[in-house]
This record gives sequence, structure tokens and C-alpha cells, in this order.
Amino acid sequence: MSESLHIQGGRVIDPANGIDEIRDLFVLDGRLVDKKSPGATLIDASGKVVTPGLIDIHVHFREPGQSHKETIESGSRAAAMGGFTTVVCMPNTNPVADSPATIAWIQEKAEKTACVNVFCTGAITRGIAGEEMAPIGALAAAGVVALTDDGHCVQNHGVMRRAVEYAKQFGLPIMDHCQEATLSADGVMNEGEWSTRLGLPGWPALAEDLIVARNILLAEETGHPIHCQHISSARSVRLLREARKRGVPITAEACPHHISLTDEGLKNFDTNFKVNPPLRTQADIDEIIKGIADGTITILASDHAPHAPYEKEVELDKAPFGMLGLETELAVFLKILLHQRKACTLPQVIAMLTVNPARLLGLDRGTLSLGAIADITILDPDLAWKYDKNDSPSLSRNTPFHGFSLRGRAVQTIVDGKTVWNLENGFSD
Repeated sequence: MSESLHIQGGRVIDPANGIDEIRDLFVLDGRLVDKKSPGATLIDASGKVVTPGLIDIHVHFREPGQSHKETIESGSRAAAMGGFTTVVCMPNTNPVADSPATIAWIQEKAEKTACVNVFCTGAITRGIAGEEMAPIGALAAAGVVALTDDGHCVQNHGVMRRAVEYAKQFGLPIMDHCQEATLSADGVMNEGEWSTRLGLPGWPALAEDLIVARNILLAEETGHPIHCQHISSARSVRLLREARKRGVPITAEACPHHISLTDEGLKNFDTNFKVNPPLRTQADIDEIIKGIADGTITILASDHAPHAPYEKEVELDKAPFGMLGLETELAVFLKILLHQRKACTLPQVIAMLTVNPARLLGLDRGTLSLGAIADITILDPDLAWKYDKNDSPSLSRNTPFHGFSLRGRAVQTIVDGKTVWNLENGFSD
């Protein structure tokens, strides 16, 4: 049951409405209202920042089919601990989320077990095999918020063009994992100095750049939004910047590991640093941060990708790609973008985690407007802490950030007017 809340004395940052000021918020029956209700629970937010509930549009919760890595329940708890009230799941499950039946299964499981809002994407192609379009109209009717073959990339440009055109008819954004398969081939890390030193197959940034260029052309040709996922390459940022200046409906996201870690992290063959797309160079990081600062990259996301310990505890070339992200995401973004590089203001960071992803996918979230659903995150942007992977509610532990000193984190997560997690007391259940 929703709580009646009085959130008092916090710095309210609501980029959707251009608000950044000390004020109180009031919640009744899961909605934001204009006055305090009798008997409201008081939350003292003095010295804290109060924002719309954070949104992550790129997570892998592994259900159905891979519940040994993560479940919707465990993943949602990791999201809540990270301050996220809404997540968007990728379709590379087993079976692939390419049919209304699978979408319905995920939605029902989320309704029963998730402590945050869980939205679904549908696959662009059947089986994310890149050959035949999935039933886009049926997926739209089932309630998906976007289409993507994430984990794979549609290599056939004709299929991709038709998919974008069909998606346009149903108002569904396309999100694309940008990877040209013949160039990435057997690559396990960035092609460069460290792949040469380590004697490992390299994965050139060009594999990303070519598909980003393809997507720019398709977005321009069709007039329909295409969103480039987990950008890792400096040249991709430059391509996106030029296209957006021309008004092409192309957007992109950046992940915390791609602005904080380089390919040197693999020098000890630690599989927790193996991610897709791979960690690249400091020059790539610098351009990505520049792209975030100047508005070329408008969304921040985790690409939360859990794997069981036994899957990662193998030779580097045999280990799966991916790392956890939901619990450390906000802290890494704040540490790098706000505190270290001073590339963004706090309201800019919050916009990229709230209103921007909400607008891209047409979600009724990401705002503190009166009458809006009371999804709220309370955070302390200066709180110093160390991340311990063993405290995670995730079923997996594949993170390179274990033991990292971080700065800034969520201290309370409120979904639909109900506190689901806070730093002092943990989960409300």
C-alpha cells in the first residue's frame, strides 16, 4: 500500500520542469500532490538531493532462461539499491523476447516479484539472429517500449531498414548494439597496444563506428529515432555530434565503465574487465566525456550484465562479456563527471538518468510534476563509500569495481509512493 509522505528540506532537482531549489515534496496514494496529508510519514532530506526516480534503459535481468545469473526479483533489488526506480530489460533471454507470449511472461513475473518498475524491449529480429523481422506490430501491442537485438547487431542493412520503417508505424524507437561482425570477429578486447602486449585477439573501434554511421544514415533516411547503445569509441562520438547538429534523430548512451576504465585493466587477464563493447583507451574516454558534456550523448545507462562466478572463472578468451552495473552506476558517473572531470553539473547528470531516457521511450516517469507517479530517489552526491560486491542483492559478482572508493550514492528509493530501500534500514520487505 502506498504511503503518505512528506519529504522535507531537500534540494529538489527536477530537470523535466527546470527545478533546482530547496523545497518540500508531498505524496498521497502514490502520486505527487501539492500539500501535506494528515499523518504523513516525515522524511528529513536536509543536506540531500531529491530527484525523480532514476531510470536505466539498458539492463539484463536474465529471465526467462538464465535465472542462475540473475532473476527479475534479484535484479530489481540491485536497481533499488542503486537508486533506480525504473529499468528497461533487454530481449536476449532464453527464449528470446521476440513474441508477445515471452513479453507477457516477463511482465507477469515483474508484477509479482520486482520492487521497481520493469519495462520490456522486444527483439528486432526473430531469435535476435538478424535474418527475419520479429512481429513488430504484435510486440507493440504487447507493450514493449523499444526494439533492439542487444547482445547482437543486425548485420543485414536491408533487414535493418525495413525494421526501422515498421517500427516507425508503431512509434517504437530502435535501440542498436553497434557492432560490425566481420571486424569484431573473435576479438576479446580493444585492438591496440594492450591487445598486442597480451597477445589477445583485438576488437577495433571501427567495428562500432561503421554501424553508428549506418544508423545515422538510416535515421536520416527514415526520419525515425535510432538510439546507439553503450558508445565506446571516440570516432563514434564525433560522427554522432555531426549528425545531431544536422538534426538527424539519432541518440546515444554511455556506460560507467566506458568513462572510467581502459583496456589496460585487462593486463592481469581479469575477466571482470571483459565487456562488450570492450574497454578502450583514455583518448576514447576523453571524447565520450566531451560528448556527454556537450549534449552529443544524452543518456547514461549501466548495461548491467550479470554472469555466474563459474562462467567468468575461465580463460579470458572463453569468458562471457559483461559486468554488473546498477549499484555502482550512479556513484561512478558522479565521481567522474561531477567531481573529477567537472564535465557536468548535477542537474545535467540527473537529466541523463531521468527525463532524457523517459522521453526517448515515452515513459510516464522521470518527473516530479504534480500528479505524477511518485517515483523518487534521494541521494547524497558527496557521500564517500567503498563498494563491496559481497553486499550485493544480485545473484552474480562479476564487477571490476569491488573495493573501489566511490563518491555519491542513493540513500533512499521510493517507487509508487512506497519506500522500497534505504541506506540505513535496507529493503522494506
